[in-house]
Amino acid sequence: MLKIPTMAEMAAKGETPEILFWVGCAGSFDDRYKKVTGAFIKILNHIGVSFAVLGTEESCTGDPAKRAGNEFLFQMQAVNNIQVLNGYAVKKIVTACPHCFNTLKNEYPVLGGNYEVLHHSQFLQQLINAGKIRLKDGGEFKGKRITFHDSCYLGRANDIYEAPREVIELLDVELVEMKRAKAKGLCCGAGGAQMFKEAEHGHKEVNHERTEDALETGAKVVAVGCPFCMTMLADGMKRHNKENEIKVYDLAEMLAASLA
Repeated sequence: MLKIPTMAEMAAKGETPEILFWVGCAGSFDDRYKKVTGAFIKILNHIGVSFAVLGTEESCTGDPAKRAGNEFLFQMQAVNNIQVLNGYAVKKIVTACPHCFNTLKNEYPVLGGNYEVLHHSQFLQQLINAGKIRLKDGGEFKGKRITFHDSCYLGRANDIYEAPREVIELLDVELVEMKRAKAKGLCCGAGGAQMFKEAEHGHKEVNHERTEDALETGAKVVAVGCPFCMTMLADGMKRHNKENEIKVYDLAEMLAASLA
C-alpha cells in the first residue's frame, strides 16, 4: 500500500515535507500515467523521502492554455496555484511532467511563484549520486537494448539531457541513441497544446516519424520522461503494429521495477 500524504494533512500536524510532488493532470487522471505516479511514489516510500501532494488542491499549471494562446486563462490557473503553494510555504517541487516542470520553473516566478523545481529524472539522479537507490542484481531490464526519447520541455527548453540517461545507465542496460537525440531530438508531436487537437494535414504525423527513429535503433524498450511523449510514442508503436514487441516506459517505472 502506497503512503501518499497531502500537504493539508502534514500542515495539520505541523510538519513540512522535503518535497512537494506535483502530480499533474496526466499523473492524476490518465490511466496509463497513473502507473508512473505510483512507481515514483513507490521509490519515494522505499527510500524514505519525506514528500506530500496537494491532492484536490492541485489544479492544472495552465501550460496547455498558455501554449494554445490563452494567456488570460493561464494566469488565472497559475495565480490560483501560486496562492495555494505559497500558503503552504512550499520551497521544493518535483514533477514527472516536463510541461509542468517548465511552467512551474520558468513561467511562475514572474507571477510570484518562486520555487526550486526539479524534473523527476533530476531528483532520481540526485538520489542515485547520494547512494540512496540500490538495485537488485539482474533487474527486469538488465542487458536490454533501450533508447531514450528527449522531451522538448526537458531537453531543448531546459538543457537537461544527462539526468535521464544516468538513471537508465544505472539499470545496466545497453543504451542506444536515436539518430536525432539530445539537442537535435525530434518532438513527439504533442507539445504546444497539439496533444489536444486533431493532426493537421501533411505527409506524415510527427509521432509516426519519431516512432520510426526509435524502431531504427533496434531497441526493445523506449524510455520516456513525459506523459505526452509516452502517449504519442505508444500510439506510434500501435500504428506500426509493434506494441507487443516494443514497450514504452517512464524512467520511474523502470527504476521502481528494479529496486532492491
